[in-house]
Amino acid sequence: MPSLNSNIKFLRRAKSLTQETLANAIGISRSKLAGYELNITPPLETLLAFSDYFGVSVDLLIRKDLSSLSEYKLRQVLETDQFLKGKNLRILTTTVDVDGKELIEVVSQKAKASYLAGFSDPDFIEELPRFSLPFLPTDKKHRVFQLDGDSMLPIPEGAWIVCEYMDDWTALKDGERYVVVTEQDGVTFKIAYNQIKEKERLLLCSSNPIYKPFYVNISEVRELWKYRLVIY
Repeated sequence: MPSLNSNIKFLRRAKSLTQETLANAIGISRSKLAGYELNITPPLETLLAFSDYFGVSVDLLIRKDLSSLSEYKLRQVLETDQFLKGKNLRILTTTVDVDGKELIEVVSQKAKASYLAGFSDPDFIEELPRFSLPFLPTDKKHRVFQLDGDSMLPIPEGAWIVCEYMDDWTALKDGERYVVVTEQDGVTFKIAYNQIKEKERLLLCSSNPIYKPFYVNISEVRELWKYRLVIY
């Protein structure tokens, strides 16, 4: 199990743990841990202890080379299962460059019409134009959407907005701008207000006052993207 041995060592280092600290936490000797990190397969009870301690499945420890994942994908994989906080129930389809670094996909006005049906389809995402912006944080996932309509003036129709993927929907902040992907409305860019805890919904408003606010049930939401910057 070559991935298992390297994954134990990788996760220990990712958490800045010494071998002695991890060994004590798992309840084994430091020499045994050194062997497990090298080439020895741990017994089932120890394997389960590693799984519980790091919060990853045994299958993931055994089968996936965690060191090959991008920073964003690794963070996504290591999070716990919860619905509103995203986690493993919402797996974002994404693209990477030859070095495994996350790319920024571009969703044009034309592509937005198909985005609701294709956002979880790797083939659809792979066909989108993509690029990188070196000044954006590498531990976050970003995507660009092109605006249509005048509901969010002064950001005009046709502008390109760079957004950060939100896996924790409860962290949505009142009065900030988000791209909200829903079953009914598809891709929508609005000012959002968080009513998830009280009423399991979002209040979405336009900056252009001629458009009326409306509610979206959280059960209808498929993706949330936080606005970061605009490219004209």
